[in-house]
Amino acid sequence: MENALFSEWLDRFSGYLRMRNYSPRTIKKYGQTIQRFARYAWFRQHPDTDRVPFDEVTFSDAPLDADVNVSAALVTDFFSALSEGRDYKPKTLHRMISTLSSFYRYLYTQGVVVANPMLGVERPRIKNQELKYLKHSQVIRLLKTVPEGRDRLIVRLIYATGVRVSELCAINVEDIDFEEQTIRVKGKGDKIRTVFVDEETLEEIDRFIGNTIEGPLFLGQQGNHISPRTVQHLFRQYAPPGITPHKIRHSYASELYRRSKNLRVVQENLGHSSIKTTEIYLHTDIEERRSVYRQYFPLSNGKREE
Repeated sequence: MENALFSEWLDRFSGYLRMRNYSPRTIKKYGQTIQRFARYAWFRQHPDTDRVPFDEVTFSDAPLDADVNVSAALVTDFFSALSEGRDYKPKTLHRMISTLSSFYRYLYTQGVVVANPMLGVERPRIKNQELKYLKHSQVIRLLKTVPEGRDRLIVRLIYATGVRVSELCAINVEDIDFEEQTIRVKGKGDKIRTVFVDEETLEEIDRFIGNTIEGPLFLGQQGNHISPRTVQHLFRQYAPPGITPHKIRHSYASELYRRSKNLRVVQENLGHSSIKTTEIYLHTDIEERRSVYRQYFPLSNGKREE
């Protein structure tokens, strides 16, 4: 397809994301990244402006009428220019590259581009990518330091269910099934899933809610749901440095996988659409590694070299 423009296909891509139940916030962020790249591409595709120094203020006025057919070299130049202009974190650049990758995969399946330029783009290295998390015994010790009541229940519920902080904040009392020992949560893209909860945590919830039968489980201001910021502040108050609600969710995933070795169940419990996302949460237990090493590595298992 000739002269396929960003202005046309960005709107179609946004509609495609809405159809796939992406949240409005995610669609907006995708759009912002693609627009920035489209403006950069417009300058590069017009010879009289190609030598203009990269300045995001100047580029913000550029039109979106650039051709979506670009080279991998142009994409790489775009991210190089971004890095020179501002001190972007590798994770931010990763997110932007992922956004453009999704956009160009969509264009390729639609027959708009003959090749996906993102296949030739290298991602920046992320140092210390492994997330810090707490082991089961450490989480239990953390819970003992939090006063009984709302705050301790919040920390315990994140660990007991593996929910995201946004999901925790949105839980209503009527979402909890005490007989089935489950909680109905609304995840990313408004997807509903069921998480499981242990009996002791349910007993704490029961004591906490008293005779309440509906409404927010954790109340915030003016009778609304508690805010994620309040939960994050709670963790800064009680948890060790660097331990956030997300890290406790990570602890849940690691502990469940270590004991079950069932990656698919962990994925579904966490609400991940891709199993690759789940894999970064998991750690091979050192005892398991030692056992495998002793059992299979030829120098360690007592067998002569062959």
